[in-house]
Amino acid sequence: MPTTHPVHVIGLAPGSLELPPRAREVLARADIVAGGKRLLAACPDDLIPKGAERLPITGHLSPVLDTIRKAASKGRTVVVLCDGDPLFFGIGKRLAEELGSENLIVEPNLSTVQLAAARLGLPWQAMDFVSLHGRDDFSPLYAALVRADLIAVFTDAENTPAEVARALLERGAECFAMTVLEDLGTPQEQIRPLALPETWGMEFAPLNLVILERLYPPEIELTLGIPDHFYLHQKNLITKLPVRATGLAHLNVEPSSTIWDLGAGCGSVSIEASHLARRGRVFAVERHKTRAAMIRENIRRTGAWLVDVVLGTMPDCLEGLPRPDRVFIGGGLGGPSNEDTTLLEIACDRLKPRGRMVIHCILLDTLHAAKDHFQSLGWHFGVTQLQASATDSLAGDLRFKAQNPVFILWAEKP
Repeated sequence: MPTTHPVHVIGLAPGSLELPPRAREVLARADIVAGGKRLLAACPDDLIPKGAERLPITGHLSPVLDTIRKAASKGRTVVVLCDGDPLFFGIGKRLAEELGSENLIVEPNLSTVQLAAARLGLPWQAMDFVSLHGRDDFSPLYAALVRADLIAVFTDAENTPAEVARALLERGAECFAMTVLEDLGTPQEQIRPLALPETWGMEFAPLNLVILERLYPPEIELTLGIPDHFYLHQKNLITKLPVRATGLAHLNVEPSSTIWDLGAGCGSVSIEASHLARRGRVFAVERHKTRAAMIRENIRRTGAWLVDVVLGTMPDCLEGLPRPDRVFIGGGLGGPSNEDTTLLEIACDRLKPRGRMVIHCILLDTLHAAKDHFQSLGWHFGVTQLQASATDSLAGDLRFKAQNPVFILWAEKP
């Protein structure tokens, strides 16, 4: 909604909260000055006209944004104070969405990341940035661990540096070094390189930034088509490479997809799907403890940190998972028993509209049961039969050794 008067958004220097030179001129004619309590307290009274309203930004933003919009539409001068660069993980984005970027005049300052990179002597043009503010999951962090060698992590009171370290250790991501920078730009500034286990029980200043730096690459490069023998697996229980590639193609994974891999086995499908769902989430669901442990080891080997391992019996263990965009069933469907039908029904019900499901069927009964279910729902579906043959040594030469035929059943939810 256009306003009749621009809103001034001013970034204060990280830590010291010094005002940029041009900010004084704007503040001198302000009718409303909005900002967090810490920022308002740092703004001297003699810079703001008498009678100007100080508007604290606490809790929900909607009431504050309504006040700002109404004041600007009446021609009043509104100044919003921010920390660092307002358009870098700051309130600037939300203001632009609500008021229109054409109605903002932004005066940026140094960002906390710029200051941290300068302190550590790190070039930050290739750095990845993750904000854990107000989040109840670490999926953006895990995605960054896959693609980046240098990561800046913005923490909060709940997602502290110790929690970040715990998350990395749980995933087996010990290939990253951690540096915690506290109270940057203040006399209390502290820079601490820390081993991940060392953070257990440590206290940190509320104003902190975590820098993660990769020390060495994964043992196995995360790609599509990882050779079967690179995966730790049990009794040849692995979705073979040709079948895996075809199943993933039918699954049509998008970068932001949330994926369920039900009956994940050694996790080969989950791991390679995570390479495609680089901004999404992947849940490898497995009921056998040994196989779940193998999935975690394969995640560590490949650096597929985006994959969450869910150990439990289906369908009960699916209850707390976010709704999927894609479902892959490679094991656990078995024959057409009531239990299997229940699992399929729940998976179909939880799948988002326009989502895709792929089922690898070895047994004809499984194929017919799944096909009949999709037919009863009126879903668009199809079947590909795949029988691949791979070379094998014989008498000093090569022969083709046939693999078991697999029916690849795909379906799309209306």
